[in-house]
Parts: sequence; structure tokens; C-alpha cells
Amino acid sequence: MDIEFSGEVWHWRGPAPHHFVTVPADDCTAIADAARMVSYGWGMIPAAVRIGGSSWSTSLFAKDGGYIVPLRANVRRNEGIDVGDTVTVRLTIG
Repeated sequence: MDIEFSGEVWHWRGPAPHHFVTVPADDCTAIADAARMVSYGWGMIPAAVRIGGSSWSTSLFAKDGGYIVPLRANVRRNEGIDVGDTVTVRLTIG
């Protein structure tokens, strides 16, 4: 399953700070349906992500009834991405 969307980058300042983009609600239903077949536990869903010229493998996190995409530090650096920026995210689930 392939999904493309735009979203704002935000920073979680918890015990393990990280940057994320929230998947729009409209796409979360399709991801939830696919999750039954691809999830490896705890609601984690494997995904290939592409932003600009960068691509990497990660897992989507379940949050507040939806999903969030973690952004790697090297991707943010290479693509010049900062908190509050709107980025186009291409996901391949599975």
C-alpha cells in the first residue's frame, strides 16, 4: 500500500525526544486495515518512507487513534527540515 500526504513536523520532548509527522485521519483507516496483516506487535507498522531525496525504513507509531511517522535526524539534516516545516511524505506500508 502506498500513501502520499503533507504534514507539519513536530517535536516530542519526552524522555527520548524525537521528531514526527502525523498521518492525516483520512489515511489512517487504510493503514489500520493493512496493520492487521503487517504489524509485528504493539501497534507498530513497518513502512518505507521517502521525503525529498531521502528514504529509509521505520515503523509507524500508533497515537491518539491515528499514526505518526518518526523522522530520522540525518534525514532532517540532509533535507533541511525543522520543526513547523510542512513536508510531503511518501509511505509504503508492509
